[in-house]
Amino acid sequence: MSRISRRRFLRVAGVGMAASTLPSFASSETARRPFSADAAGSCLAISSANGIASVAVARALVLEKAMRPVSAAVRGVASVEADENDMSVGYGGLPNELGVVQLDSACMDGPTHNAGSVASIEDIMHPAQVAELVMDHTDHINLVGPGARQFALDYGFKAENLLTERARGIWLKWRAQRSGDDRLWPLLDTVPADPALAAEPRPWGTIHCSVLAPNADLGCCTTTSGLAFKIPGRIGDSPLIGCGLYCDNEVGSAGATGRGEAAILSGGSWLVVERMRAGDTPEEACLYALRRVAQQAERGARWQPALWKDGQPNFGLTFYALRKDGLYGSANMRGGGRFAIADEKGARLENCAIAFGQ
Repeated sequence: MSRISRRRFLRVAGVGMAASTLPSFASSETARRPFSADAAGSCLAISSANGIASVAVARALVLEKAMRPVSAAVRGVASVEADENDMSVGYGGLPNELGVVQLDSACMDGPTHNAGSVASIEDIMHPAQVAELVMDHTDHINLVGPGARQFALDYGFKAENLLTERARGIWLKWRAQRSGDDRLWPLLDTVPADPALAAEPRPWGTIHCSVLAPNADLGCCTTTSGLAFKIPGRIGDSPLIGCGLYCDNEVGSAGATGRGEAAILSGGSWLVVERMRAGDTPEEACLYALRRVAQQAERGARWQPALWKDGQPNFGLTFYALRKDGLYGSANMRGGGRFAIADEKGARLENCAIAFGQ
């Protein structure tokens, strides 16, 4: 099995560093470029590409309502949670093996360094708002399953059927044509991943949103319906602090979308923030974390060969990062991805940096 070729590790134009000059892990503790913690009044929001409306809402809530960044992120993603056409988040999300929609979400507040999350919650359209209540009104971080659902009901959330007719139809097609057991490797990064779906999607996407306020406070949120047709009770990285999201008010905020297991095994979002602490730009930090994930995937392929194909990871993963001084960036594993950003120029999509490419 070949080792990772640094020449395959690409940077987008403007980073100012060729792929072959990426620092090795052995030198990761050496002195790095310092950055100013003064955001100079910047107000930004960054998210995955499905959050183009979310970043605009989040930024406006901070500027016009003086809302704290974490709450602005939570309210920003609400429109995606309620969008029946986004089949990877909230209402309309594809269900688990049993046809039940189970949602995961978490949020983290920079100034207090507190967090809350819910996992495998059912019947609640806005799990991110429930995660915020867990953060603000309990001494816990994680609530799961029926306990998370009851907590939401206790705080006035309404139980709703989140399985749309479109999602149910896709699940029925998958169930009728499924053969064998795909539990060991259901994440082949092709469209469609399961031939039973024909031209139908089998998404495993998410939405992450990080927000920077003019006073340089930070907050973030990640929310998802997770892998389609997952084993009931499976949770990904989204509700796990340090994996699907992480925020440190002294440094910056980061989050992930894509293969949750890879973000979990790498502690990916925490790693991105720590690389920014060491002096990396947000884009450099995201690329560094993806390189770490790739090295782990190559080792993991010894027992799960489908993790590695043609000298690179055989799955998608994207990190998003926002630094306290107002710099932002994103990178994905294999190219073609975009992310949403909102600043004084408005809300727009920009290209992700690419870790592996042709």
